[in-house]
Amino acid sequence: MSSQPRIAIDAMGGDEGVRVMMAGVALARRRHDGLRFILFGDEARIKAALDSHPNLRAASEVVHSDSVVEGSDKPSVAIRKKRSSMSMAIAAVKAGDAGAAVSAGNTGALMAMAKLALRTMPGVDRPALAAMLPTLGDNDVVMLDLGANTECDARNLVQFGVMGAAYARIALDLDRPRVRLLNIGTEELKGTDEIRDAAAILRAAEMLPLSFEGFTEGDKIGRGDVDVIVCDGFSGNVALKTAEGTARFVTDLLRKAFTSSLRSKIGFLISKPAMHLLKHHLDPNNHNGAVFLGLNGVVVKSHGSANDKGVANAVHVAARLLEEDITRRIAADMAGVAALSAAASKQEFPVK
Repeated sequence: MSSQPRIAIDAMGGDEGVRVMMAGVALARRRHDGLRFILFGDEARIKAALDSHPNLRAASEVVHSDSVVEGSDKPSVAIRKKRSSMSMAIAAVKAGDAGAAVSAGNTGALMAMAKLALRTMPGVDRPALAAMLPTLGDNDVVMLDLGANTECDARNLVQFGVMGAAYARIALDLDRPRVRLLNIGTEELKGTDEIRDAAAILRAAEMLPLSFEGFTEGDKIGRGDVDVIVCDGFSGNVALKTAEGTARFVTDLLRKAFTSSLRSKIGFLISKPAMHLLKHHLDPNNHNGAVFLGLNGVVVKSHGSANDKGVANAVHVAARLLEEDITRRIAADMAGVAALSAAASKQEFPVK
């Protein structure tokens, strides 16, 4: 594993600062002891944080950056910051100095920089942001797109489905992930023309390593009966934020209920093990690490407020995708999609 490509880390992107970013990367290295890193950011602050992590320090190169992409920066502004820690981390992937980049910074800026520098893979029109969401089933669910593309046509949705299935085969260890399109109903006639056309193409894609199972609705996202949920970025981002808000609502409501009286406090003590299980299941740090799929390189977005465990999970996602060669898998699957697209152009499958 010593020959594994290094991972470029934007050490300045997280809300919690360099210390937490370095603690998270150090935690990830204990899980993947062969990993090596290039750490981009304020050299003095990074080296000070590394004093607490000698094992990480021995496996890392520190590269000073002159600027930082702020959370308020528009993508057009961020792109001009060529010497920012985020820009330099992505440039390292483009140059081949690193196999993947991980950042907890501005999502829009990261997407714009990554797409501009790395470009999309052959056969992919637009990259998509994919993440793992918790479910009641045995596995999490891969959902995409979560905000990179607000408007999508049938071709985009088909590509997202193929890329999401490739990711699910790695992350969930599945041979043929179950794929569904997010829709306002499960009946075949429901939804927009784009969704129905995408369904027709995916339904005919029997040669691809996925199992298309039609549509799913928003209230079924967490049921655990599907492995990949595909949607446009607008719907996906709304669904994701709604799920996150609902999780906070439930935990805050339970906290309020359990502190409302002496009897409630006694009830909390009795149910404490179950509450810990619920907290673990809903903790976003346990599912941290969204991936930009469809680029010529691996780029992973960590949540800005992630703690050290969350950062470690994001680095783990990057390491796993490198180990399993996600770009090669997607490229192979896209070759099959090309045949479907050729058929669609002959009106065999109507694509808008």
